[in-house]
Amino acid sequence: MREERGSWYLLTGLVIGIVLGLLYAWVVSPIEYVDTSPNTLRSDYQDTYRLNIALAYQATGDLARAQARLNLLGDEDSALALAQQAQRTRARGGTPEDAQVLADLASVLGQAPVLIPTSTTIKETQPPSETPTLTLSPTQTETPTLEFTPTATDTITPTATITPTLGPTSTVTRTPRATNTPEPTRTPLPTLTPTATLAPPFVLDKQVQVCNPNLTEPQIQVFINNAAGQGVPGVEVILTWAGGQESFFTGLKPEVDLGYADYVMRPEIVYTLQVSGGGQLIPDLSIPECEDTAGQRYAGSWRLIFKHP
Repeated sequence: MREERGSWYLLTGLVIGIVLGLLYAWVVSPIEYVDTSPNTLRSDYQDTYRLNIALAYQATGDLARAQARLNLLGDEDSALALAQQAQRTRARGGTPEDAQVLADLASVLGQAPVLIPTSTTIKETQPPSETPTLTLSPTQTETPTLEFTPTATDTITPTATITPTLGPTSTVTRTPRATNTPEPTRTPLPTLTPTATLAPPFVLDKQVQVCNPNLTEPQIQVFINNAAGQGVPGVEVILTWAGGQESFFTGLKPEVDLGYADYVMRPEIVYTLQVSGGGQLIPDLSIPECEDTAGQRYAGSWRLIFKHP
């Protein structure tokens, strides 16, 4: 009598095979990644990789190598990624030094057209000025000296002596002396001294009071541009007031501009603003008053535009 087995045996075998396969792949012989690409790393390891690149750039100044290493991460915008990591570092209690080296490298890499949103303008101060920001003075000196002093002396001294008592006697003395003394001397003294002058600090180009009823909170809006008028991400902006201090970075709102950052002001506090790197102090920043067409008063904002001189 033949026993008929249903399809459950096939299904049971398939399930057992899958379980054994997973057990072997996950426990017995799991996959080990060796020499993997940086773009496959976990996000926190990618942050460590960026920080190491920024520290290496601070030590060597080799921008081409730093850019090549950052390209391995596959970020769409390396400057923006560095600026965002600098902000995260400060927000999570990281060291200011780590945040600053990330911001410095982002500032060097930041290149994008500036897009300044339109708004109501009431007051403007201080005209712009432009001055080159980088001076490279290579000095190369090479002093080759070649000295060659040949000295050849060939002397022939014939001497004839006749003695009549003993018959004719002839004596010839030939004394050749040849001296050839080449003395080449080459003294190359190459000297290459590149001197890089740090870019001057950002200076205030315009300070504008903004009256926009669509803004729900009073803000300090900061735009930081390079000498070409392009927004610079990753620049630290420092606010101080009586009993407090806080920093924020440009580049976190690229939909506005790469060089844009803002800060919400609190009532009855007078702020002093400074761009990192020894920039000028902008004091007496408090919430301004604006008035709409109906005569109603509301809180305004400030817009400050900085650029390299």
